Amino acid sequence: MKYVGAHTSATGGVYNAISNAQSIGAKAFALFTKNQRRWDAKPLDTETIDKFKKMLDESGILARHVLPHDSYLINLGHPEEEKRQKSMEAFLDEVQRCELLGLDRLNFHPGSHLKEIDEDECLDRIAEAMNITLDKTSGISLVLENTAGQGSNLGWKFEHLAHIIDKVEDKSRVGVCIDTCHMFTAGYDIRTREAYDVTMAQFENIVGFKYLKGMHINDSKPELGSHVDRHDSIGKGKIGIDAFRFIMNDERMDDIPLILETIDETIWAQEIKLLYSLVD
Repeated sequence: MKYVGAHTSATGGVYNAISNAQSIGAKAFALFTKNQRRWDAKPLDTETIDKFKKMLDESGILARHVLPHDSYLINLGHPEEEKRQKSMEAFLDEVQRCELLGLDRLNFHPGSHLKEIDEDECLDRIAEAMNITLDKTSGISLVLENTAGQGSNLGWKFEHLAHIIDKVEDKSRVGVCIDTCHMFTAGYDIRTREAYDVTMAQFENIVGFKYLKGMHINDSKPELGSHVDRHDSIGKGKIGIDAFRFIMNDERMDDIPLILETIDETIWAQEIKLLYSLVD
């Protein structure tokens, strides 16, 4: 069974992401547990935590169908040690916030070498930061998101994700989130049945579907292989509707959060219905 939702607003309290998800008919959702463009965050108080857990339970949405996202400021592969430490401290706080809310995964962008160190060294730094974080926490899986490869961002090749996973000691707590727009603009075609099957076979052979913990379901404004990260509404971009039909009928995407991050939140409810209508 598919669990489709969207990245809903938590403005005014993390629990608001739940009611915002329910209002669009979502069976899953993503959220930021703090302001994603700030380093500091007010600690979660007991009242907020209790309200979030109560509302989540009443919503019928399971914790494993919630895909929290960390701050965009964090770069676990930062070449400067002082700035990397700041990112690691912020990342640990993000994971601990998920622990407090009773969630079981945290989605994040791997990191960037900023053209100051080579790719392998940056990937190793990301994996080391993940190992340190996993040692200090429990119950939360760290979910690497593939990127478009814009600028010096890593994670756009399946091989990047596999490299990091290989270096993570506790593989039971590592996962991957595939963003369809990022995958497409990184050069992986999914527009035809043949192209989709080839790309997904590559993912299985290089990374493995056993690590798939979520997806971001987005069409793409830029062309295939452009390495530009600009999302579009489902069926209105360069990917087109067929790829999303393939996903919605692929059993490998069952029982994970499938999250819209498309550009027009006013049609999210319609897009959720559209995706479910593609199921054969």
